[in-house]
Amino acid sequence: MAKSIREVYGTVLAELGDTNQDIVVLDADLSGSTKTAIFKKAHPERFFNMGIAESDMVATAAGLSTTGKIPFVNTFTVFLTTLGLISARAQVCYGNLNVKFGGAYCGMSDALDGATHHATEDIAVMRSLPNMTVLVPSDETSTRWATQYAVETYGPMYLRLSRDVYPDLYPAGTKFECGKGAIVRDGTDVTVIACGLMVHKAMEAAELMAQKGVSVRVVDMYSIKPIDKELILQCARETGAIVTAEEHNIYGGLGGAVAEVLAWGGADAPTEFVGIQDTFTESGPYPELLAKYGVDANGVVAGIEKVLARK
Repeated sequence: MAKSIREVYGTVLAELGDTNQDIVVLDADLSGSTKTAIFKKAHPERFFNMGIAESDMVATAAGLSTTGKIPFVNTFTVFLTTLGLISARAQVCYGNLNVKFGGAYCGMSDALDGATHHATEDIAVMRSLPNMTVLVPSDETSTRWATQYAVETYGPMYLRLSRDVYPDLYPAGTKFECGKGAIVRDGTDVTVIACGLMVHKAMEAAELMAQKGVSVRVVDMYSIKPIDKELILQCARETGAIVTAEEHNIYGGLGGAVAEVLAWGGADAPTEFVGIQDTFTESGPYPELLAKYGVDANGVVAGIEKVLARK
């Protein structure tokens, strides 16, 4: 049975902490929500509740990293990537320190708390920081890999995590690689490049388009920085049209990263961007928010139809 992304993250952190004494976890008084409470229960001596003080939490993690520790800092994504940003930029990234950022409740997944708690600019913020790696897992297996990779690999790293349950996409033991994406459904007419929850919405959209005789390739771009330039350009050549799909503002996120590659590679492929259309969001049930802001399967279908009309 599929598990919530945040629960997998907390569980894997605790498991890795069993054998790696350097892992320490810091949280901004939200460990029950971020699921770092699982680590706290297993390793209370290496867990620190920093209170509602995100910038101080990140700065403390920066200091811990200079002693050989591997700190994971955790809170809601929107606060980690805004209130925590000054320390992330000036200390962690500037010093190229070994601090990991666990951004829980990404996108609109903290649905009923509204715009102040929704994170729709975080990919743009974090991928613009020098030395920062940005990973967006899409199911239990990729979340497990991303968390373990963060422990094993030196440097600042941002994991974009949802509160929600994502269906299983990959079998256990699947091999992932930072800087790569994965074709999770092949197709010949158009490619949808997605991340996180939107990989699953893209798969649903591909099924709907298949009923109309359209063959849709779906790519899970779980590594946004570094990004898989070769795969993006390959898809542009082979399918002739690109749609990006993300639960994020259309500016600066996955769509922007893909567009940069297409421009750099001189790809001649029409492109559409499915995402939140440069607006603040609102409170409401999560499925209703996804539909309203065009980041559900129907939104991806609309993007596919638009780009095919230009192909």
